[in-house]
Amino acid sequence: MTAPRKIIIDTDPGQDDAVAILLALASPDELDVLGLVAVAGNVPLALTEANARKVCEVAGRPDVKVFAGCDRPIAQPLLTAEHVHGATGLDGIDLPAPTMPLQAQHGVDFIIDTLRAEPPGTVTLCTLGALTNVATAFARAPDVVGRVAELVMMGGAYFEVGNITPAAEFNIYVDPEAAAAVFASGVKITVASLDVSHKALTSRDWVAGMRALGTRVGEVVAAWTDFFERFDTAKYGSEGAPLHDPLVIAWLLRPDLFTGRQVNVEIELEGRFTRGMTVADWWGVSGRAANAFWLGGLDRDGFYALLSERLARL
Repeated sequence: MTAPRKIIIDTDPGQDDAVAILLALASPDELDVLGLVAVAGNVPLALTEANARKVCEVAGRPDVKVFAGCDRPIAQPLLTAEHVHGATGLDGIDLPAPTMPLQAQHGVDFIIDTLRAEPPGTVTLCTLGALTNVATAFARAPDVVGRVAELVMMGGAYFEVGNITPAAEFNIYVDPEAAAAVFASGVKITVASLDVSHKALTSRDWVAGMRALGTRVGEVVAAWTDFFERFDTAKYGSEGAPLHDPLVIAWLLRPDLFTGRQVNVEIELEGRFTRGMTVADWWGVSGRAANAFWLGGLDRDGFYALLSERLARL
């Protein structure tokens, strides 16, 4: 049997981040979660690090190490998304304050130290929010870049355009300088953008199935989904809401559920209307070398079947 893949989850929970974390923790045969690193994004850092610990406790995994990373983007003020996720970031159900500890080490130092300690090419970075922590780690310790097995990220958009500005997706827009640095780093990157997450809409049947599990995890996931669905169904006029971040973990577990292609991705930093845009050269017209695998297609039913089967384990 193959040893589980070692991953670090960099996250700003967020209901969909929380479901992604649960999916990873429900898959120990495939994924060894070395730690969670919180970043400011959907809500400020004090909330994202507490939320990360709350999610671990919901999963019955208070042993998971949680670190606090950067509390602001590299070059601009922090933009948050309480309008989507609620004042706590995990609105929808009241969760108790976490009792498991926050690790004393800074999250960026944890990323650096872990990449140096583990054999080269064995640690995958899973980013569910702004890329501030990873870009900071790469800038502070360039030797670790070549040690990363792969960076799988939720962020960006091309065909689905932006969700926070007309051109930019939220995670990239929060810290476009960090995103630009990561895409220029040479690390192997897989991108789960809005192009694929908008094919991963929730359904009332799936939410009912979560509730019908009769478990704490099922109850919590159903309540979270009920909350954030309201925003997206009003915005997009869709039946359900895109479940963005769990696609990162699903890619590691079941890459056969996805299609995509190698493309060049550049981050727009200077555009008057397009700052934070992920310019994905889907048709290969720029002549620039490919630097990312851009996910475009998804077996939606297969994805939700995977999610249901794994979350039922917790």
